[in-house]
Amino acid sequence: MTLPDHDRLLELRRLSVEIEGRRVLDGVNLTLRRGEIVTIVGPNGSGKTTLMRAIIGTLRPSAGSVQRQPGLRIGYVPQRLAIDPTMPMTVGRFMALPRGRSRSAVEAALAEAGLAGAAGRQITALSGGQLQRVLLARALMDRPDLLILDEATAGLDQPAVAAFYARIEAVRATQGCAVLMVSHDLQIVMRASDHVVCLNGHVCCEGTPESVSSSPAYLRLFGAEGASTLALYRHHHSHSHDLPLDEDAA
Repeated sequence: MTLPDHDRLLELRRLSVEIEGRRVLDGVNLTLRRGEIVTIVGPNGSGKTTLMRAIIGTLRPSAGSVQRQPGLRIGYVPQRLAIDPTMPMTVGRFMALPRGRSRSAVEAALAEAGLAGAAGRQITALSGGQLQRVLLARALMDRPDLLILDEATAGLDQPAVAAFYARIEAVRATQGCAVLMVSHDLQIVMRASDHVVCLNGHVCCEGTPESVSSSPAYLRLFGAEGASTLALYRHHHSHSHDLPLDEDAA
């Protein structure tokens, strides 16, 4: 079944996933459109990574459906990549795996990810933030329609996190792709997202960053951290949004 409009890249309809007899996701609806940044937030064990796996296609839903635009290209940036510190490999060689890439294509992708001129560096000599940019550059090589980042800034300090998200916004602007992020960096995510989905096995609430950060369901899940995020978000955004907020009755 094809999706009804060109900008709608992917749609989840009442998606449920069971793993070893336990229902991890229940009745999740989500639509991703070209050019928007959507962030999934939720506590540990809320099903965020399971949702990403279902979208990518490495996990089969137990109910509901994942509808993708025909020919949809997905780029994926994982949380981290374990590299043997004794392995000699340049960034350029890593970028060219597994099927080979032209030097110009590698250099262009690195520049877009904010690491211009890094192709000759040893990958084991990179900082955590630089390595994540290499993974971003690799994900951009095939010009994805949808870029998925699963906790891609885990372990980075705050300046590196802010710089990474700024780069994601720039990629969205230049490529016009949709971006789906999973993150615990609540304060920065709220400033970088167009749409936020709060997940805890099901969709607790969703909408604009402002509407989600002030919703009772979000504040119940994140407590003091959620309240501080709300205060910071209101400090940076004095205007209001009129988009509706969908919230469960719990």
